[in-house]
Amino acid sequence: MLKHVSINDLIPGMFVSQVVEQTGNTRVRTSGVVKSTLSVEKLREMGITLVEVDYARSQVTEPQQESTKVSEDSPKPKSNSDVLSSANQLYDEALTLQKSFISALQRGAPNDLTKASELSSSIIEGVFDNKDAMSCLTMIKNSDQYLLEHSINCAILMAMFADHLGYDRDTIDEACMGSLLMDVGMSQVPEEIRHKTDKLSPADWSVLRQHVAISLELVEQGEQISDLALSIISQHHEREDGSGYPNSLASTEIAPLSKMAAIIDSYDAMTSNRKHKDSITPTLALKRLAKDPSLDSHLVKQFVQCVGVHPVGSLVKLKSGRLGIIAKPHPEDLLAPVVMTFYSISGGHFSEIKRVDLSQVDDEIESGVRPDDFGINLPKFFKDVFINQVPD
Repeated sequence: MLKHVSINDLIPGMFVSQVVEQTGNTRVRTSGVVKSTLSVEKLREMGITLVEVDYARSQVTEPQQESTKVSEDSPKPKSNSDVLSSANQLYDEALTLQKSFISALQRGAPNDLTKASELSSSIIEGVFDNKDAMSCLTMIKNSDQYLLEHSINCAILMAMFADHLGYDRDTIDEACMGSLLMDVGMSQVPEEIRHKTDKLSPADWSVLRQHVAISLELVEQGEQISDLALSIISQHHEREDGSGYPNSLASTEIAPLSKMAAIIDSYDAMTSNRKHKDSITPTLALKRLAKDPSLDSHLVKQFVQCVGVHPVGSLVKLKSGRLGIIAKPHPEDLLAPVVMTFYSISGGHFSEIKRVDLSQVDDEIESGVRPDDFGINLPKFFKDVFINQVPD
């Protein structure tokens, strides 16, 4: 059953087949199921006022009475708190689904990739809805959940990077799926190797590198996996100079999206605390990527442009003696983003969260810092305090 539905009545689970009325010229990227309230808000921001919903393909039942009258009241824009809260909910749901998926693989359950495919689509929708909010969440890391967070972060970063480079939605879908699953084989590597705190031996590395073949074996039987996604899984550890694994491929043999995955994988690993290595700041990680001859230098430059010199969500120290979280990049000046300050270095304590536009004040970023440098439990602070008190 097809019915016209006001944007104000559109809810997650409805299948939008086409746009009926809109105030602007921007078109929806694709028809499909509305994944979240963030997706609805994005359509609203694009000027869409009326859509056609196919209830036969929807995940919700058709209401008894469906209004097609468009409200004359202008919708109130979402607050920063609401946007971050919605993105955080999506991220937490993604972690839960990925944990369930990996657990099923460990139990030897059939390799059904349906949930992984749906998760990948939700991540892309989240990035398209609010890139800054999703980027922020890739920086709020919990060392106890590295394997899960790494896969989610890589999928988010791939969606951002591929969109930045102008890839079409179908390609982004496949690339995001490949990034989400490229390290799933790590779940089968013995914990004593994955969680080893001292230097890995050559024998340890030999076992660890088998995660690529394991990942392929786990997912390649699934009908939902594309050749592009499989190439990302198989090639994300290959390198420009032939030093990579498992096949020591030359640069010309590595797919461009696999080269992008190598950059993303390295970046998120460097900015995460792991059992055998402490994290470094995002800014330092970007500098190391730029100096790494084994990575595609042109794509690294594009990645820096995509995430920014000081990526959204990263922690910085200001000249004024405050710590803040990068909230929004400046469209022209990469060194003057909007920062949400929350900590006094001289006082050694949390302070009122304030929005500081560095392009409008006499202050500047002195350096990127790690939460551990100041004893800050950033995930707990972000979820318990920052989301609820962040100013608009």
